[in-house]
Amino acid sequence: MLRARDAMDRAYARPLDVPALARIAHVSEAHFSRTFRATFGETPHRYLQRRRVERAMFLLRDTDRPVTDICFEVGFNSLGTFSRTFRGIVGSSPREYRKNAVRAGAPTCFTMAWTRPRQDPQDGVAEAAD
Repeated sequence: MLRARDAMDRAYARPLDVPALARIAHVSEAHFSRTFRATFGETPHRYLQRRRVERAMFLLRDTDRPVTDICFEVGFNSLGTFSRTFRGIVGSSPREYRKNAVRAGAPTCFTMAWTRPRQDPQDGVAEAAD
């Protein structure tokens, strides 16, 4: 499972599907999906979406690149899907996030940890970290 998660972390912008990830983990597709969720608390698809959104948060906060460019760079194929997913994970649209985000003077690793969307264990909905 760790090999598959590491592959998602490295290649978050590329198309990744359950069959490919299951091959990396050396298990069947069904076993991979069940075990990944049990191990990491979310489905492989949702984990990949969250990683993409985390990268987009950084780019929105620390660059002036257009939202559409960021959408495609982090691996989404549609601006609508990107915006809907971003809002679902972060709680605001990409443009609203950029408008309210403060460029941090801290190292990127600290900023990522502080702003990482977190999973609410009660309802399974991700929230932005405070």
